Amino acid sequence: MRAVARVVRVVASNRDLRRVELAFLAFSAAEWGAWIAMLVYAYSRGGATEAGLVALAQLLPAALFAPFAGRRSLLVGYVALTVALAATAAVLLAHGPALLAYACAAVAATVATVTRPAQAAVVPGLARTPDELTAANVIANWVESASVLAAPALTGVLLAAASPGWVFAVMAAFAASAALVVHPLRAPKFACDNLSQRSFGARELLGAPNVRLLVGLLGAEAVLIGALDVLYVVLAVSTLGLGGPGAGYLNAAFGAGGVAGVAATAALVGRRRLAPALLAGALAWVVAFALLAAAPSTLGAFALLAAAGAARAVVDVAGRTLLQRSVAPHLLTRIFGTVEALSMAGLAVGSLLAPALVALGGARGALAGLGALLLLAAAVTARRLAAIDAHASVPAVEIALLRSVPMFAPLDPPPLEALARSLEPVELAAGETLIRQGDGGDRYYVVADGVLDVEIDGTHVREASRGEGVGELALLVDVPRTATVAARTPARVYALARDAFLRTVTENPQSAAVAERLVHERLPGATLAR
Repeated sequence: MRAVARVVRVVASNRDLRRVELAFLAFSAAEWGAWIAMLVYAYSRGGATEAGLVALAQLLPAALFAPFAGRRSLLVGYVALTVALAATAAVLLAHGPALLAYACAAVAATVATVTRPAQAAVVPGLARTPDELTAANVIANWVESASVLAAPALTGVLLAAASPGWVFAVMAAFAASAALVVHPLRAPKFACDNLSQRSFGARELLGAPNVRLLVGLLGAEAVLIGALDVLYVVLAVSTLGLGGPGAGYLNAAFGAGGVAGVAATAALVGRRRLAPALLAGALAWVVAFALLAAAPSTLGAFALLAAAGAARAVVDVAGRTLLQRSVAPHLLTRIFGTVEALSMAGLAVGSLLAPALVALGGARGALAGLGALLLLAAAVTARRLAAIDAHASVPAVEIALLRSVPMFAPLDPPPLEALARSLEPVELAAGETLIRQGDGGDRYYVVADGVLDVEIDGTHVREASRGEGVGELALLVDVPRTATVAARTPARVYALARDAFLRTVTENPQSAAVAERLVHERLPGATLAR
């Protein structure tokens, strides 16, 4: 439990990450609750076939839209989702045409694709350390698992007491609360902001086998989840005799497993190798499917779906974190937009695959077939995953931090990444002096966390906080330190050696122009050192 507590402390200490995760909790609840309610509504009208077709109708537009969603804001996505869910609720509560309800639900599923790619790009810019980035990924998985537990359980209660329309109304309120939470958030610019979106990640995927593999595995995971979404209904209604609300309860068991697996995912924070955990999670999922196929029972279904949920949490956190470590930060938004598209497509494929497998071998045959597919994927990719794991280390947090500094913002991705790799972390206690006026200057510092006070001749002139630099004048002009800088609060800064700093700034015309303006403002008449 110490690992769990550590993860919570790491994320809770960052106000912006707290907002992102809290909003994601409300979003996940809205997404899952609405999804289940619509499948139950479709199943009540036309059985597993109509449920699968309705899932497909929701997922295909979402898959096509996802690559375009990367640069949209979280706020825009949450507001649009609120409107779409409320519209679906209105149609269902008014007993409107089923096709209109399906269309509104498809819009909701489509705008929901904005969230994950945008969040994947936001979090590296808000995290202050690499461990904080990994911890944020772990918390996001816990949040999603908790919502998969709570939202389907609530959906089951609402379906038993009312109707799918009321489920959509409640989930619209959740989405609105997410919009309110992220509204004050002012995220830094991302490394991809100045890049063309024409390829939407396709070119990068085609040219990077390792990225293709990781994205493909996450897509395969989505196929299984899409198939399960339909199998929940089949198991609940036809195999176990639990009725429509039982589908929500079975889905909740899957989510409960993800919540119960917090210790396993918390242990991933700080780990250099993630492939063993990813493969172990996949194999555990296979075993759970095989046992459920061999002897389906109500108690066994709940227990084994919980085990599968825990395994899925490990696979998801390990896979996404490994992908973040493998992809250059300026491509994160594109790649995760592509992941979202393939995930939507995978859910659609799974939703179509499940009825076909049920028709061939019943619910038990469908579970056995899905487990065999996952086992085959794990066996084929194990060696490649180990190789990727051994070489994946992109300094995403450091790059996002440098991107927020005006002098470094114009840099192209390769030199920015090289600069990030040369940073050295420095921890400061409250009151500790970092720079003393009159001393020689050999390093530049960029603040990652905390507040620094800057004094000239004993007079406080400004403060420096996250994303701001100190110590540049002595290096740019080759003079003694012009100010004293001390930590007002405990702080973390990254140090950059003089030669690397000057070479980077002076070799890029735009960075040099920013540096010259800064020098002229603070030391009129001085010129840059070359």
